[in-house]
Amino acid sequence: MSRYLMTAAYALFFLLTAPVCMALGTLMWLVSAPFDPNRALLHAFVCRWCHLVYLRGWPGWRVRVEGRERLPRGPAVLISNHQSAMDIVAAMGLFHPFKFVSKASLFKVPMVGWMMSLMRYVPVERGQVHAMDRMLEDCRWWLRRGVAVLIYPEGTYAPPRQRLPFKRGAFRLAIEEKVPLVPVVLEGTTDILEGDGPWMSPRASVRVRVLPPLPVESLGSDEAALAARVRSLYSEALGLPPAASGDEGGSQCA
Repeated sequence: MSRYLMTAAYALFFLLTAPVCMALGTLMWLVSAPFDPNRALLHAFVCRWCHLVYLRGWPGWRVRVEGRERLPRGPAVLISNHQSAMDIVAAMGLFHPFKFVSKASLFKVPMVGWMMSLMRYVPVERGQVHAMDRMLEDCRWWLRRGVAVLIYPEGTYAPPRQRLPFKRGAFRLAIEEKVPLVPVVLEGTTDILEGDGPWMSPRASVRVRVLPPLPVESLGSDEAALAARVRSLYSEALGLPPAASGDEGGSQCA
């Protein structure tokens, strides 16, 4: 019963507060757009609103963010494991300027999608021909403007305490654009919400960790080998068995 009550309370709270965030964000966009084309100020506001109001502010949910100081300034490819719809709310606690790659359907969600469009996040339409190529080109454009991008290389939700093969797109971007690759490890978001839910738990412990960035000179030239190497870092960080050889297949999709 507690999960049902928690879900209802959270949904009501979101419906009451999201319009406030949207109104303030729209006003900020109108004021700052002429001198902030990258929407850095709007992104900073939304990150703090979402992380502090919709995650850290809830009693019963403990949240730790570690390693913010490791995030490099300027362009970088941030990657993260992916298990829950709460992952991006947790990652926003990095309070770092980045463009988040998301499935295109989220951009159609009322209020949420409107704000994502205003912040110029990167959509990807899964299953469409050339969709991944367009997404990678959008990411290149942001990297060349000096803005980091955040990508989930698993491409979709992994089961709890498991990993899916890493797609190669994020690693190709880092190699070809010669920017650092930054692994971000998320733990505990499934304690709140598994996948897209709907049921939410009243108790959870969430941890966001930034691992040491991989500098450009250490990336090599083989994206599949780099994906396998980084996936082993996640296995170690999460205390999971080593990945099987060849898990990083031929797909370039991010």
